[in-house]
Amino acid sequence: MSVSRYPVREDEVEWSAMRAQGAGGQNVNKVSSAIHLRFDVRASSLPDEIKARLLALADQRLTKDCVLVIKAQQYRTQEQNRADALLRLQALVDSVSHTPKVRKATQPTFGARQRRLQGKAKRGVTKALRGKVDF
Repeated sequence: MSVSRYPVREDEVEWSAMRAQGAGGQNVNKVSSAIHLRFDVRASSLPDEIKARLLALADQRLTKDCVLVIKAQQYRTQEQNRADALLRLQALVDSVSHTPKVRKATQPTFGARQRRLQGKAKRGVTKALRGKVDF
């Protein structure tokens, strides 16, 4: 696994444990193994540009108060779910950390324009031949 350019600090993350949902028998009914991770994007130590990109995401896990909530309940133990939630948060931060390349507007070359027009003319001839046959 590669090292993240902007690692999330664990002291900026708020954890809460709860009972997991779904099937699982007595283990689900008795053990609080699911984890809610809450990460306040505005109060974090991430760079401002990363915060802005995180807040610009159209993600349902982001609340109106700019707090990112991740629920992890895939595993049977609280420690595994905690690690999973932190990995998912780090993956989200990593996904917005790379700067997208700015597209430079270019114009089609002369040859590309000629090929386009020749293709259109050929297609027009093909369509013109589809008309009624006159004897």
